[in-house]
Amino acid sequence: MRIRVSHQTVYDYAPPAKSLIQTLRLTPRNHDGQFVVHWRIDVDTDSRLNPGEDAFANITHGLSVSGPVERMAVTVDGEVETHDTAGVIRGTVERFPPSLFLRDTPLTLADEDLGDYARAAAEAAGADTLTRLHALKTALHEAMTLMPATQGTAAANAAAAFAARKGMSQDFAHAFIAGARHVGIPARFISGYRADPDTDAGGTSHAWAEAHVEGLGWIAFDAAHDICPSVGHVRVAMGLDADGAAPVRGTRFGGGQEWLDVTIRVMTQSQSQS
Repeated sequence: MRIRVSHQTVYDYAPPAKSLIQTLRLTPRNHDGQFVVHWRIDVDTDSRLNPGEDAFANITHGLSVSGPVERMAVTVDGEVETHDTAGVIRGTVERFPPSLFLRDTPLTLADEDLGDYARAAAEAAGADTLTRLHALKTALHEAMTLMPATQGTAAANAAAAFAARKGMSQDFAHAFIAGARHVGIPARFISGYRADPDTDAGGTSHAWAEAHVEGLGWIAFDAAHDICPSVGHVRVAMGLDADGAAPVRGTRFGGGQEWLDVTIRVMTQSQSQS
């Protein structure tokens, strides 16, 4: 599948910020399931954009802007060709053993309710690790309601999202990761984009999880949609949780209030031609 991504964030500051520093994780890597045809990041103000990598081998760009900054637009435009791998992730850069991804974080710590729910779902599925993960994915999908990003913000952590029985894709990913780690399966957070060829609106930014299965490697699980990500998902960044895979992290110096206007379009080739 050929997927086109257009992602623009416009920042407004009043009074103007003196300077800005950001780390951008907005550029995908090639792996066996996706090939980056072209990808570009543009900033519409005088700035420095330094490419690099973080500890997890995510492609990063360090953005620094000297002020005063009243308005700034960061635009991503790219095209990716994806292939069906049935959720199996191969060809990625792996710098750490799977056991690292058993580490809990404040965002992915399971409380008693979420831990009991995950353990019950896994135990009911039997001893096979892959089957247990599919069962956890489906159980969370059935227990929680997916909320559009326009209707709120992410929950404080996995336990809070599960307690509310609703959340955005990030919350589903955190809940899945917390549940998988609780039953002894390494899991990690993935940020990216999802195309939806069945809707006129196309897709948007998205989050899901990957879990490690001995003998198979890393497998992708999207509990928000109860699927294993395949051709419709563009994998961009990976981390222990959403903070480690955040598309944008940074700070500003000086200035007052900040307003963001984010526009994201994720279209398949057939959608962009219609």
